[in-house]
Amino acid sequence: MLEICNISKYYGFTAAVRSVSFSAKGGEIIGLLGENGAGKTTLIKIIIGFLPYEKNGAVLLDGAPIRQENRARIAYASSEHTFFGGLTPKEHLEFYKAVYPKFDQERFSLLMEFFGLPMNKAVRHFSLGMKNQFEVTLALSQGADYILMDEPFSGSDIFGREDFYKLMLAILRPDETVILSTHLIEEVRYLLTRVLVIQKGELIADKDLSELEEEGIELTEWLKKVTGRTGSRAAELIRKIEEGDS
Repeated sequence: MLEICNISKYYGFTAAVRSVSFSAKGGEIIGLLGENGAGKTTLIKIIIGFLPYEKNGAVLLDGAPIRQENRARIAYASSEHTFFGGLTPKEHLEFYKAVYPKFDQERFSLLMEFFGLPMNKAVRHFSLGMKNQFEVTLALSQGADYILMDEPFSGSDIFGREDFYKLMLAILRPDETVILSTHLIEEVRYLLTRVLVIQKGELIADKDLSELEEEGIELTEWLKKVTGRTGSRAAELIRKIEEGDS
């Protein structure tokens, strides 16, 4: 189990993340949702060890702090790209096999074929969409138990994304957990088993999608309610403009 315990991150007096706690068990596909600047990326970077956090918090894997010996159990993909641009996918394959004992070469080959990525071309020469696809390929092939994805699909066309979602559901092991930060809520809602909603650095909602289905509530409608976005922001601005003209 991955446990996030009272995590906070401050920049000066401004809280990017404030007192966030949740746990993720094996087999979940969790949507981490919220507006730009809500704190999603900061939280993900804290979990993977890219950012420090306040001392009264903790990130635990099966009850133990994340250290070098268990860090390989968490993989990360984003549109920032953490691979080696000068290496080819074939060279990445050899490196990852040496570093990660559970690296899944069969899954790597399957995803490379699915995306149509060349094995012998330096990754720096890939298009943006291809780079994002390669980043996702590495994260899903690492052999990790927890795969964190932060807006990994920018630059990819909608048809390619939809096909990828289907493939991801097919290849994930029952014990693998994905935490996905995205704004493409309508596209991914059928993938998710649970959603976490971050607003102004705080976790304001944690909901199993099965509960929403039982209640007959659409995810987007529920999100509007919990975030207070029940009305049209554009309509509100237009009303203010019209009132100013009158």
